[in-house]
Amino acid sequence: MIDRDLVTRKLTLILADLKALEVLARKPREEYLASEYDELAAERLLERLIGRMIDVNYHLVVESGEPPPRDYHASFAALGKLGALPEDFARSISAAAGLRNRIVHEYEAIDPEQVYEALRRALEDVPRYVRYVTSYLDARVG
Repeated sequence: MIDRDLVTRKLTLILADLKALEVLARKPREEYLASEYDELAAERLLERLIGRMIDVNYHLVVESGEPPPRDYHASFAALGKLGALPEDFARSISAAAGLRNRIVHEYEAIDPEQVYEALRRALEDVPRYVRYVTSYLDARVG
């Protein structure tokens, strides 16, 4: 059974992280890139925000009776298949899982320019994600 309180709490935390990220994303590129601390803060906030989105994805998928997605990337596609996200948006936002993995596991050197671009995209994509998930909750849980 979908736990509306759990999902709502996660969405609230996601929006709080987004608000903190907004300060960094609104900085001019050159100013952001000149600050190692801005980059570190952005990476940590993105890691938390994306991690919480993935938590929501898994909860909604599994509690809707579907098997757990095979990986974090697939968790977004699974929400698309459930109808919680439009499938084209699910494909687009699933790239966030790869960024999260690079940040967490340091698979490769993290490009500060890519992080800056991810910040800018997050300002548009994350509120859309929250709206879609909230609408899905309203329809499923009431």
